[in-house]
Amino acid sequence: LIEMRKAAFEEGIWLPHMPKEWGGMELGHVAMAMVQAEAAKSYYGPWVLNCQAPDEGNMHTLLHWATDEQKEKYLPKIATGELICAYGLTEPSSGSDATEAKTTATLTDDGKHYILNGEKVFITNGGLAGLFTVFAQVDGNKFSAFLIESGTEGFTIGAEEKKLGMKGSSTTALIFQDAKVPVENLLYEVGKGATIAFNCLNIGRFKLGCSCLGGAKMVINAAAPYAKERKAFGTTISKLDAIMKKIGEMSVRTFATDSMVYRTIGLLQNEINALDKNDPKYYIKMGKAMEKFAIETSMVKVYCSDTSHDVIDEGLQIFGGYGFLEEYPIASAYRDDRINQIWEGTNEINRQIITGFMMKKALTEELPIRDGIRGIEEYMSNGELKLDDDTLKNECQTVETAKRLALFIFNEALCQYGQDLRHEQQLTEILSDIFTEIFTAESTIVRAKKIMASKSKNPIVVDIAKVFTTEMVDRIMSKVQIANVAIFDEGESPLLDQKLSEFENRMRLKNNVIKLKRKIAQHVFDENKYPF
Repeated sequence: LIEMRKAAFEEGIWLPHMPKEWGGMELGHVAMAMVQAEAAKSYYGPWVLNCQAPDEGNMHTLLHWATDEQKEKYLPKIATGELICAYGLTEPSSGSDATEAKTTATLTDDGKHYILNGEKVFITNGGLAGLFTVFAQVDGNKFSAFLIESGTEGFTIGAEEKKLGMKGSSTTALIFQDAKVPVENLLYEVGKGATIAFNCLNIGRFKLGCSCLGGAKMVINAAAPYAKERKAFGTTISKLDAIMKKIGEMSVRTFATDSMVYRTIGLLQNEINALDKNDPKYYIKMGKAMEKFAIETSMVKVYCSDTSHDVIDEGLQIFGGYGFLEEYPIASAYRDDRINQIWEGTNEINRQIITGFMMKKALTEELPIRDGIRGIEEYMSNGELKLDDDTLKNECQTVETAKRLALFIFNEALCQYGQDLRHEQQLTEILSDIFTEIFTAESTIVRAKKIMASKSKNPIVVDIAKVFTTEMVDRIMSKVQIANVAIFDEGESPLLDQKLSEFENRMRLKNNVIKLKRKIAQHVFDENKYPF
């Protein structure tokens, strides 16, 4: 692991967005996403990225919230890979609900140390790290963060966990029994632990999405050549329509994931670029900028991890019995991937975050939901998008209509439940999935249009956008019907049903997705890899 860190540093891909003043290359967050996704395409990618993630988290935490002395002490060593880090947030009784942690921190009478007692679990790099960011309750209810070095008195490392996957990484518990932590190792301020933790989780969720994206591409890169070589029924299985369907769908889903990932990081980078680097609070403001994209980063985490799960599953199916054997590349990927829907906040929790933040924005009128509702009738009557060109014109109209349908059903849910909507978790999951589908479809269309407007035109991307948007309508309408019945449990409403039918009729697309999936699959086979 140490040698791989050194090699990554020498190649300039170890934490590429670390500021130059601390020994990094300061390439920005887009470069970070590219490195993350490309590294994940390697056979060793999941292992390397899993081990690197806590270093990334600690780097961001220190940059945004640490004192100058803390930065000077730790960041240069993190930048070179010399100092291995870990993040101590999860506890036996608290996972995604991290602020309910039971670990305590008590200030000594002389004010020179905090005494920590408690336990953290599932800590990546736990058995290797020299620096730990650990969260504890000060005075019983002030959730706070501390920098703790290995070897600290009263701090011990638990045994290595035996895991289903990610076997190359260290995972242990952290045990604190009257651990004596210098007061200067407090991060930021007492009671600001949630700000630090959630900021780190936001960037962690995004980076996890990048890794899942790379993993999906890696599987397609393995499955396409295999399908061209493997013979059955007198031909290679790449000629079988069922296999073409799989490769086509895997590629559509991966392209859509690719599109939402880079759209999200582009939005964040634009926000950071608008900050004044000479501002003394530049890094704090950079950290807070991430909060503005909590919805998008949760969408990335959920959609990307679900995508890699589905793509890897289909990839293994293409390999058939050989996919179940460890000497082939899919078996380990299948095992390693399963954790992605759990860590950095489970997908269930992230779906609640998506709808929860949308509720907050609507109820505080940061999201102009009233104006949006008033504009639906006019749009449905005569609304027509004005586009620069006709590329994917119908698909653009579908997405715009889907936005208004989502707003309509979201408003109906808010009117019915008010703030109690957050307790209707099955319903909020449906709303979250609808929001995510629309964001992903729009990202896919925008990317396809940009490719077609560039010097490197590739008509296949138009086919991909058509398939994704056409099938999105089926997925959304299925969820809308379930939500509709749940919201209006008292009985049928002919007027409402007519309204939903109007939305659906306007959203429906007449694209031959079977034919398009064959074209997409053939393009992948011709390139012998994921080609985008």
